[in-house]
Amino acid sequence: MNMLNYKYNKKPIIAMVVPTGIGASIGGYAGDASLTARELSKDFKVIVNPNVVNAACFSGINNNMLYTEGWALTELFKGNLSLIQSQNNKIGVIFDKSISKGILNVHLNTINAVKTVYGVNIIGYEITKEEVGVNFFNTSSGISSGSVMNNKTLIEAGKKLIEKGAEVLAVVCKFDEPPEDDGYKDGNGVDIVGGIEAVISHYMTRELKVPVVHAPAFENIDITKELVDSKAAAEYITPTFLPCLLIALSNSPLYSFEKREQHINNKNIKALIMPFNALGSSIVLDAVKNNIKVFAVKENKSVLNITKNIINKNDIIETDTYIDCQKILKEKLNEN
Repeated sequence: MNMLNYKYNKKPIIAMVVPTGIGASIGGYAGDASLTARELSKDFKVIVNPNVVNAACFSGINNNMLYTEGWALTELFKGNLSLIQSQNNKIGVIFDKSISKGILNVHLNTINAVKTVYGVNIIGYEITKEEVGVNFFNTSSGISSGSVMNNKTLIEAGKKLIEKGAEVLAVVCKFDEPPEDDGYKDGNGVDIVGGIEAVISHYMTRELKVPVVHAPAFENIDITKELVDSKAAAEYITPTFLPCLLIALSNSPLYSFEKREQHINNKNIKALIMPFNALGSSIVLDAVKNNIKVFAVKENKSVLNITKNIINKNDIIETDTYIDCQKILKEKLNEN
């Protein structure tokens, strides 16, 4: 790991967040918010949640983005956590015991390929002692969710890797095959597995206090020969979703619960950009409370209906597009 001082980067720090599993029209699929984040990163240092840039065998991450897991984002905006910019993190990988030998080999080949091509520092892997037992479903409100039967076995594997020197963790659990979803393939559905993936990441990050991100493993690794919407395409051309995690985790910020001048905390964040009607999370309320400008972008809508009027926060700025938001931010921050 090589820690960096954020003060050496002159770009203002903002956050672009697209919650997972809410059917966001931009960022609800497979890395389809990456281009937007990359455009913003030309003018700003951009904190992104994994959902913004993860794209199966691809990653939209670049050097001006801070890849930050959702639970850590919540604590960051509350002022309980700081980010330490870092490079060449030591990565540990956890595999669910229920993954078959053949599928495990596919993922081990993936690890070796990513190490060879990108030079990421993967120190090893652990297979859980017991099967994890993941279930997933869409709720009556249309968002994706799920449950985990055995969280404890994941935490045990994570602790072993941390004891071996891992600073960040990638987790791969076995998932049953999701039902056919023509809406998702056509770019207008909800990622049915996204919600429980976020739950696993949040839980493990909270318990282990290190960045943890999840990818599913499916037994059926046949690649479709059908055309699908470009927003979902990355998930349909690969047998594994692990590469994007390893690439992004390599240089993701680490977490500190101490406030130090060289760390990034909520006082350093100039703006939070959210989908138009997905404003119900605590990071929005904490941003408003701490005088961080909040933008709601109308071109990005979700299955939720939580607008600034619903939460009664009239100081949230609504814009038609992310480009409009970027222009406003550039003008406001230049004024300051």
